[in-house]
Amino acid sequence: MELHDVWFVLIAVLWTGYFFLEGFDFGVGVLTKLLARNRAEKRVLINTIGPVWDGNEVWLLTAGGATFAAFPEWYATLFSGFYLPLLVILVCLIVRGVAFEYRVKRPEERWQRNWETAIFWTSLLPAFLWGVAFGNIVHGVKIDRDLEYVGSVWDLLNPYALLGGLVTLTLFTFHGTVFTALKTVGEIRERSRILALRVGLVTAVLALAFLAWTQVDSGDGKSLAALVVAVAALVVALVANQAGREGWSFALSGVTIVAAVAMLFLTLFPNVMPSTLNADWSLTVTNASSSPYTLKIMTWLAAVATPVVLLYQGWTYWVFRKRIGTQHIAEPAH
Repeated sequence: MELHDVWFVLIAVLWTGYFFLEGFDFGVGVLTKLLARNRAEKRVLINTIGPVWDGNEVWLLTAGGATFAAFPEWYATLFSGFYLPLLVILVCLIVRGVAFEYRVKRPEERWQRNWETAIFWTSLLPAFLWGVAFGNIVHGVKIDRDLEYVGSVWDLLNPYALLGGLVTLTLFTFHGTVFTALKTVGEIRERSRILALRVGLVTAVLALAFLAWTQVDSGDGKSLAALVVAVAALVVALVANQAGREGWSFALSGVTIVAAVAMLFLTLFPNVMPSTLNADWSLTVTNASSSPYTLKIMTWLAAVATPVVLLYQGWTYWVFRKRIGTQHIAEPAH
């Protein structure tokens, strides 16, 4: 296996880790409107991801940086062609971080309600737009002979990509719902399990349609196996949720995300951005990659740094592993 193939796999792993981890905290952000009934319950939801949400975003920074260094042509075409949706995602992530920190800085009802609304929308929009972006990456976009995107933003809003956006939105919301059930106690835990069933059923229908479309369009035997794993894991996650096994349900919803992302990258390889104008103009792991020397240096650095980062983040989740409820929420001191 060539180094550019290795880095394609590593970037796929980074995006998978990002969607697994950031997926549930996007879902929790959406639940601040769908599940919480009062201010205390909103604080419970936000506190479940409070210690980890910023660490989850490190996976996005690493995935973007790795793409820039390993596949500069891919990075340039992607970020120039998808400029507007990626800008919206970036603004949402900035506002979302500010909202988490500023929400409790003042006691006024209107102040806190506005920041909570910001958390909801800046969780919902990226969850949807990431699906749209990856739908277009896999399905292909208008790339010319100079390896540049020549379409418009409206070309990105095609039926396949919009379906992908709905899948990521519902799947992340389901992932966040089972995470909430795993991390909370009392009434909010029970309502999370009920909502997880409803969201999960919608997710199953949308995900099956999207993955089947992907398989028919550009799949093979490996992608078909990933499709089966994704759908089966989602179904078993729903069963585990109904049985009150929140840990298994969360793990299996994570398996669904991992298998679904793996399927997308399996159907994409060896392309990194297919061209719908001419297959010969597609960006591939070969024509979009950096020099072998650059990839070699990056591989050594990744081999040293990655285990350290994984151990530290795993330790963070272990420290904040306990369940919380409204009884653990102290009255704000102002």
